[in-house]
Amino acid sequence: MRLPGLGGWSEDPLWSYVYPRLVDSGPVGRAAWRAVMGSDLTLLHEAAAEIGTLPRGSRVLDVPTGSGVALRGVRPGQGLDVVAVDISTTMLQRAAATAARLGVADQVTTAVADVGNLPFDDGSFDLVVSFTGLHCFPDPHRAIREMVRVLAPGGAITGSSLFTDTGLRYRPLRRAGTRIGVLGPMCTSEEARAWLREAGCAEVELSLHGALGYFRAVRAEQS
Repeated sequence: MRLPGLGGWSEDPLWSYVYPRLVDSGPVGRAAWRAVMGSDLTLLHEAAAEIGTLPRGSRVLDVPTGSGVALRGVRPGQGLDVVAVDISTTMLQRAAATAARLGVADQVTTAVADVGNLPFDDGSFDLVVSFTGLHCFPDPHRAIREMVRVLAPGGAITGSSLFTDTGLRYRPLRRAGTRIGVLGPMCTSEEARAWLREAGCAEVELSLHGALGYFRAVRAEQS
């Protein structure tokens, strides 16, 4: 049963306000993130920065975009085609506002979509990013399969997630998130590795940092 006043993603949860503030609040945010997550917030910034290395004309899928945290990696005038996807229209409105604030709105379009059934053709994107999102999905296995399906051969999928094999210290955090409706069933880091390979990724990297794991994989080139 969800706690009153907190709600799930369709109800605009409190966490959707806290998370982007932590990301943008410098040393204070990094300290709070480390205290709760046991991880270094700069890892998120570094992962998002990969978007800024892509050449003009590259297509990026950001799912779930939430309030647009990943958009901090887009450079003004870079010439990307970034599709920010979420199941929540409220989150998409915030992502659009973030894009405008960062001066990259001309490179970002938003779309309501379910990660379990993405409305995009196979091989449509050069990069798929999913920061602190995999643990929210009701079926993380299917989500990984769909995200890799829309990834072009040689393209990368990168992101971060809570995993269930990060130790007893973070079990209360996962239980609380599940109870209030912001976390789904989640998975272990080994399951995520196996599902990425199963979906067609030949290079899979996943490192645990406190409660979180950061992953990056490359879809195998077609023979």
